[in-house]
Amino acid sequence: MKKPAETRRILKLLGQAYPARSGLRYQTPFQLLAAAMLSAQSTDVQVNRVTERLFQEFPDPPSMAAASEQEVQELIRGVGLHDSKSRYLVEASRIIMERYGGQVPRTREELMLLPGVGRKTANVVLSNAFGVPAIAVDTHVFRVSNRIGLASGKNVLETEKQLEASIPPNTWGKAHHWLIWHGREVCRARSPLCDSCLINSCCDYFLNKKH
Repeated sequence: MKKPAETRRILKLLGQAYPARSGLRYQTPFQLLAAAMLSAQSTDVQVNRVTERLFQEFPDPPSMAAASEQEVQELIRGVGLHDSKSRYLVEASRIIMERYGGQVPRTREELMLLPGVGRKTANVVLSNAFGVPAIAVDTHVFRVSNRIGLASGKNVLETEKQLEASIPPNTWGKAHHWLIWHGREVCRARSPLCDSCLINSCCDYFLNKKH
């Protein structure tokens, strides 16, 4: 695990290189929730392509709750697992209408009660839609943070807790985005671009590889 000064330096460098925003396109908390639900096993590019059409037809909980699974499925065929995701979107929208008056719930516990919403998706919504400090650990965040040495978690929950302990809460949401962008652009799952990485002098993976 990194010392606090090293962690600050890494985050500063990442913050200078990458935006602190999601690659998903959305205008409301509900649209972010839907896009995040669709992002499992799909890229942001794929999700943005289908949500452009999806949100024209069903932009909010009332319209999505009134839709059929088949209608939604037809619009989201460009993403993986579209059959189950269409069911989750419609069911989650109906629950939002029935239990929460058409408003996306604002707690992790309530969000995770919605079909198709896990801890990562709940944290994405909390942080980006409502400004609640949260770190969403997806495959990029898990890989990059453990490679660098910001965490040493065996699973996403361990990694999330370790990142929360080492990063100031007011930086959690930003750090989430920086780590994702770095994972996409440089610290790839296969053949990471270590020699051109701006934080290689702080990275456990790179330093261990050199010796």
